Amino acid sequence: MVAYFNAGAFAEYTLVSAKQAIPLKEPQPEALAVLVSGATAFIALQRLGELKQGETVLVTAAAGGTGHFAVQFAKMAGCHVIGTCSSREKVEFLKSIGCDRPINYKEEDLAATLRRAYPKGVNVVYESVGGTVFDLAVNNLSHHGRLLVVGFISGYQSDSGLQPIRGATLPAKLLQKSASVRGFFLPHFLSECTESVQKVMQMQEQGKLLCAIDNGQMDKGGRFVGLESVYRAINYMYAGKNQGKVVVEVSPPNI
Repeated sequence: MVAYFNAGAFAEYTLVSAKQAIPLKEPQPEALAVLVSGATAFIALQRLGELKQGETVLVTAAAGGTGHFAVQFAKMAGCHVIGTCSSREKVEFLKSIGCDRPINYKEEDLAATLRRAYPKGVNVVYESVGGTVFDLAVNNLSHHGRLLVVGFISGYQSDSGLQPIRGATLPAKLLQKSASVRGFFLPHFLSECTESVQKVMQMQEQGKLLCAIDNGQMDKGGRFVGLESVYRAINYMYAGKNQGKVVVEVSPPNI
């Protein structure tokens, strides 16, 4: 049993090079989450985040597929972690994985809360939402702050497709703080992926890391089973309903 990182995920069968295959002990959905989301959080925070003990880290969409990994890795590094989410249930989930200050942006004003509670700004932002959240993150960077762009889900579903992140005053804002924005795209770090995935899997197997899987059990249509449910799973994710990594069971054992 193996996992791989390549195009063509929404298929029943595919052909991959042996060099791309990562051996698995068991066919667990957690392996899929670790392969993409876990590796993204691990490498991005390690390589670009340059986390230091005692720093403050803001994770947007913290209860999501990659966000919940970022929360845990930042805590392992000895950081104070803030996590944004959209429900009271997600607040409790974030508390359970060590998030120091979950912020439900539907009940709290995110900008006002950050200004009040963290007047000196945050050292590192792990950002996957984009749009106004991206701008807010830039505004709340500390001196020498690092903003890691790992995605921008708010721009994925427009009529004209992907939209660029806008920020007319971004250069001035960064210059005033000697801060930086660092993009991260996992395919650019494939040479480090296998080793990182193995480390993250080992953490998960040893019980040091929670890997949350959302297979649609709370969706009105039920679990995401079969290729025909992929569109439903993606809409579920766009709506911000998922808690953990969204996984579709292409061919469950009992079918």
